[in-house]
Amino acid sequence: MSLLTLARSRTTELTGAAAVATVAAMIGVLFAGSTLITPLYVIYQKEWGFSRITLTLIYAAYVVGNLAALLVFGRLSDRIGRRRTAVPVMAVAIVSALVFLLANGVSWLYAGRILSGLAVGVGTATATAWLAELIAEEGNARATRIATITNFLGLGIAALIAGLLAQYAPWPLRLSFVLYLTTLLVVLLPILRTQETVSRPAKRLGDVPLRPRIAVPRAIRLQFVAPAVTGFGAMALVGFYAALAPSILAENLHETSHAVAGALFFELACVVAATIALTQRLSSRAAMLSALVLMTPSVVLIAASQVLGAMALMIAATAMCAVAAGLGYRGSLQVVNEIAPADRRAEVLASYLICVFCGNALPVIGIGVISTLASPITASLAFSAMIIVFALAALAFGIKGRSASRVR
Repeated sequence: MSLLTLARSRTTELTGAAAVATVAAMIGVLFAGSTLITPLYVIYQKEWGFSRITLTLIYAAYVVGNLAALLVFGRLSDRIGRRRTAVPVMAVAIVSALVFLLANGVSWLYAGRILSGLAVGVGTATATAWLAELIAEEGNARATRIATITNFLGLGIAALIAGLLAQYAPWPLRLSFVLYLTTLLVVLLPILRTQETVSRPAKRLGDVPLRPRIAVPRAIRLQFVAPAVTGFGAMALVGFYAALAPSILAENLHETSHAVAGALFFELACVVAATIALTQRLSSRAAMLSALVLMTPSVVLIAASQVLGAMALMIAATAMCAVAAGLGYRGSLQVVNEIAPADRRAEVLASYLICVFCGNALPVIGIGVISTLASPITASLAFSAMIIVFALAALAFGIKGRSASRVR
């Protein structure tokens, strides 16, 4: 008898609010695994002596797992069931945490990041659909809101706890992952009992088509550009903080506390979550365009904080970047859902998410290369210039796209 069957045979299924809370906790804990390492990058870098380019490649390895999840396993839970997908996903997250716990070289970090990205990619698709089905009478909007908010809260709380433990507790590269493994096991137990919402799941994996479906219909390509670029820029801002903020604090602001590095990302994540929660009445297009306007002063503040070595400016920049990222991600995702034809929504959404994942990784790699060849400040100035150009281009396409939709 399998673990899943045994759990169901001995306990009552979780339904209603308990089921929703369990699935939301799954999202939060999976995303926590992606930023638990954020305050630890500088420690790994110091102990193993790798370059900033290597640091950014380790960070970007996470996106390899995300893309594999999207391209190969994105529709898996639709076919074999939410719970039957969630349990292996949690197992992959556990293996990822074990890899980090036992890591004794850079290759272990690459492996751990790829596994973490795979777990998050498949787990998010599974859990978001699961939430929508568990609260179907209230529509998809609430499910998306819960998924997005718990996503960022998981990111922020993990970075904060890892920073505090690295600064004030023993075993800075181990203790966080011991705690994380415990949390994963605690969350896994109720998942085994949570109500399945797929009525007739396939019994064998061989019956599930894994060929990716990615496309943007010609009729909406002009309208698609603005949300795609906005999603790219929003996640570029998040990636900048997740990968490089601890190094910038140490090198340019002379702040070497791991707790402060974790707290800075915690600030970013909490403001993103609050922005998403508090701006629901703002239309999707207004949210997206507002984010594009805010991106320019956000990156200017980041660059100014580095040049001047001012922590107060960095804190202000973090808050503004968070508002831009929250509005940009929420608004652009909703715009894509609105413009996509109903019969091709999954394909269009997959195309959008590829832009988001690339935004989370490619600019960070570029910063790492420029930092090594020139200086961290030069790299941040180049990053700021890129974000400004992208934001202005997306703003122009967003205005054109709105005009085109009105004409039709």
